[in-house]
Amino acid sequence: MTEPDLAPGAIPSPNIWHHADVYEIENRAVDRAGALVATMRRLGGWAGRDVLDVGCGTGYHLPLLAGSARSVVGIEPHSALVAVARRRTRRLPGVTVLHGSVTDLPLAAASVDVVHARWAYFFGPGCEPGLRELDRVVRPGGRAFVIDNDATRSTFGAWFRRGYPMVDPRAVEDFWHAQGWTRHPVDMAWTFDSREDLEAVVRIELSPEVADEVLAGHEGTTVDYAVNVWSRRF
Repeated sequence: MTEPDLAPGAIPSPNIWHHADVYEIENRAVDRAGALVATMRRLGGWAGRDVLDVGCGTGYHLPLLAGSARSVVGIEPHSALVAVARRRTRRLPGVTVLHGSVTDLPLAAASVDVVHARWAYFFGPGCEPGLRELDRVVRPGGRAFVIDNDATRSTFGAWFRRGYPMVDPRAVEDFWHAQGWTRHPVDMAWTFDSREDLEAVVRIELSPEVADEVLAGHEGTTVDYAVNVWSRRF
């Protein structure tokens, strides 16, 4: 499939790039109890601060961030998703959505206080160019949050290991620790409104063969799901 205008350095993200409507269902299902937001707020949050959302996709999280931030900038490498995010936030003051990549952020040095990245830095190793850009754009005293899968535990963690055996979760943890980030484990869930929604999301996240296997062995519309919130002060 030919991709529309992609910012240089973008890491392929076929789930949202090719299935934005289904990914929207996934976003609505993630952590309805609010454990991730509570963790970030406990660590300092973003109220009254200038925020960068890296890999903002369709802008799903921008309204939440804009609710208390001074300003919010979303960066997204996929031009079609940029257009959706701009429509979503067009009535929100202080929100800007830019087409760009984490490896070359279209922002001035020392221009943001808080960085939010959900599943935008893939699995640690290989993210070094993007992390160097955070060193450039985050002000002294600022903080970044990277949310990623914890594949060592939970039902979804077991599914992830089956679907992506090439990813070593211990190596991922070692990478983040070596880069000076702190791990905050969070237990959450996917909570879907219907079995049809759950199955649609599983099928954009896993190969057809693995999706068939895990769905055959799982009942209901909820999946327990462990993640890591990685944080760093600058």
